Amino acid sequence: MTFSSGDQAILHIDLDALVANWRRLGSMAPQAECAAVVKADGYGLGAAEVGRALQKAGCRRFFVAHSEEALALRQALPHETAGVTIHILHGPTAGGEAELAAANLTPVLSTPGQIAAWSGLAKRLGRRLPAALHIDTGMNRLGLTDAEADAVAADPGRLEGIELAFVMSHLACADEPDHPLNRSQADRFAAWRQRFANLKGSLANSAGIFLGADWHHDILRPGIALYGANPLDPAAGPRREASRMTEVVHLQGKILQVRSVDRGMTVGYGAGYIVEKPTQIATVAIGYADGLSRALSGRGSALIKGRQGHVRVPIAGRVSMDLITLDVSALAAEDCRPGTPVSLLGGGIDLDEQATQAGTIGYELLTQLGKRYRRVYKSAA
Repeated sequence: MTFSSGDQAILHIDLDALVANWRRLGSMAPQAECAAVVKADGYGLGAAEVGRALQKAGCRRFFVAHSEEALALRQALPHETAGVTIHILHGPTAGGEAELAAANLTPVLSTPGQIAAWSGLAKRLGRRLPAALHIDTGMNRLGLTDAEADAVAADPGRLEGIELAFVMSHLACADEPDHPLNRSQADRFAAWRQRFANLKGSLANSAGIFLGADWHHDILRPGIALYGANPLDPAAGPRREASRMTEVVHLQGKILQVRSVDRGMTVGYGAGYIVEKPTQIATVAIGYADGLSRALSGRGSALIKGRQGHVRVPIAGRVSMDLITLDVSALAAEDCRPGTPVSLLGGGIDLDEQATQAGTIGYELLTQLGKRYRRVYKSAA
């Protein structure tokens, strides 16, 4: 893909690769249904486009965080949405239950108050309303406590009017395969499934899928792995290599200007980057307003295609709002002229590696991607 005259940056999104990741994850637990988490606007890549691609591939169950995301996704998917279920992980907001029911959305109920409100609406409407039940098993974030879940299990009347689809929990440390909390949560969830014996179960997020059959249950909930990031922590060793996913995102900026900077001169805001020898500095039209983390200042890198192959070059100085500067001294002048594409995520710059350089995780780099670049979606479907 080449830059048009008006492009400053392009975000390439390979929907075929995303679908391939979804199929691979599903193949790891063929007895289970593989859903897709598309919250945060499809992890920054566009929930509508991601959702439609996965729906065409056969995905029939989606998870988002907020009610607004669910309503938007329902509108974005093709009208032939029979059998497509959209779950709201945060559950219904107080006073907004009727809108969700009218849109045929399925909240995940995490508190006694949400259960009571959803049940009350079902009674007023005179029909059963679908939902899922979230029980906390160690995250201590969302979900019913042990006492609350026990009260629901002991008194089915609390669920009057609610058609429960499954019971779920969320893993806290699945990216660290040897963490003892993984086994503890698996055992606790298995025990709760016995209390809700007629319901399906859902426990495994992206990393949880790689933990094995004890974590798979009936519904898989992959998120970050769909989008090409590695779901396992670097400390996972050889197992992390086995969990490497197909690249989905390729973010490119282009060079605006190249200049010679003499030894002792500084580059960028704060004058913190001091040139130690005569250096070629290229300025690229992308910055933190485009979602390139400011934490990559003086730490991240970019990739430029030269005559002898791709060359990795360091970010020199601070990432500013609209621009970054690169030390391109390793490249010949003809390989880094104005207009030359520069890869900043993907295209040879590993998403997780760049995230590590920024002191963060791939989730953050993806979800903070901005809106100023041209988005190019690749799909053979």
